[in-house]
Amino acid sequence: MIFVTVGTHEQPFTRLVKCIDEMIRDGLINEKVIIQIGYSLYEPHYCTYQKLYTYNEMVKLINEARIVITHGGPSSFIMPLQIGKIPIVVPRQLRYKEHVNDHQVIFCEAVEKRQGNIIVVKDLQKLINVIEDYDDVIKYMPNKIICNNTKFCMELEMVTKGLFK
Repeated sequence: MIFVTVGTHEQPFTRLVKCIDEMIRDGLINEKVIIQIGYSLYEPHYCTYQKLYTYNEMVKLINEARIVITHGGPSSFIMPLQIGKIPIVVPRQLRYKEHVNDHQVIFCEAVEKRQGNIIVVKDLQKLINVIEDYDDVIKYMPNKIICNNTKFCMELEMVTKGLFK
């Protein structure tokens, strides 16, 4: 199953929702797809969708999904990482009036470069290739996220243990 979420931002992300639905229609995606469409103006015809899901429903859907596709909002792509999934991240773009600026593009590119644990897709024409190659692409990617608090605690523990040797 593929789970797609566009978050709860009030500007529509119709471009992603419509693209996924058309890929299903055209037989490019042959597995079950569930989309959280948010405020998108397009309502899918070829998959299960809902405007919004509760937090618990999102966790369940992400756990069940083989692939998670999100917009570029950090809370949307951090949740799959916390569950151990590598998300495909499609940042909202100003030129399509999906957000107020291109901060999602800039931020997602930085996370992809620095952490190496998300797959950023800015051009939707390349999305089907990423979906088709997903299992091969993620083989060598880190699927864990370690927050700075965890790193700090681990290092503090090592220092403390060293003091008592």
